[in-house]
Amino acid sequence: MRISTIGLDADDTLWHNGRFFALTQARFMDLLGDHVDGAHLAERLLAAERRNLGHYGFGVKGFVLSMIETALEVTDQRVPGPVIAEIMAAGREMLDHPVELLPGVQETVSQLAGAYRLVLITKGDLLDQERKLAQSGLGDLFHAVEIVSHKTPSVYAGIFARHGAGAETALMAGNAMASDVVAPILAGAWGVHVPHGPDWAIEHAEPPLASARFRRLGSLAELPDLLGWIDDR
Repeated sequence: MRISTIGLDADDTLWHNGRFFALTQARFMDLLGDHVDGAHLAERLLAAERRNLGHYGFGVKGFVLSMIETALEVTDQRVPGPVIAEIMAAGREMLDHPVELLPGVQETVSQLAGAYRLVLITKGDLLDQERKLAQSGLGDLFHAVEIVSHKTPSVYAGIFARHGAGAETALMAGNAMASDVVAPILAGAWGVHVPHGPDWAIEHAEPPLASARFRRLGSLAELPDLLGWIDDR
């Protein structure tokens, strides 16, 4: 069956994002370095992020709250006020970072928009994701934008039913194995992994190598050729 709908992830698929989290986490490590060693602090922060996803969701604001919670925990509630202020300032800087598209994204998305129904499917804070899409200059190329709390098979099934002929004629591409590849494949779509930067532990999943609908690309620029191969089979 020919592909009619293409879902694209946003952060670290269309534009840089993870490196800002990495820089902020390094800054956090420096701020709390006198209280706990770096490896243990990273583990405590990751544990806080896992606990808080159900409360705060994905994105910068939840990350900042998890850093504050971790700072309180590792200092027995004695973290200095200026440290909390630094963490909050770092979060505001993340929300103010200009959007920088990944190489080849503008050309690839423009090419795909002329032949397929494009849907941006992303998690994170609503205002932040809307800001980044507006600054990216890509907004007019998408048929629809879906900012969701979680990327599950049922969420993908609903999206591809609303914006196409269902998951069987849809493809999802992104950098997160669990959310952007495994989940859409379970919904019946193609799942295309486009790695970028280090994997986030919370999004880790084993590649679904046994699935005929799994592919891994070196960059998003390779997606049009893959789509041509799928449609010509």
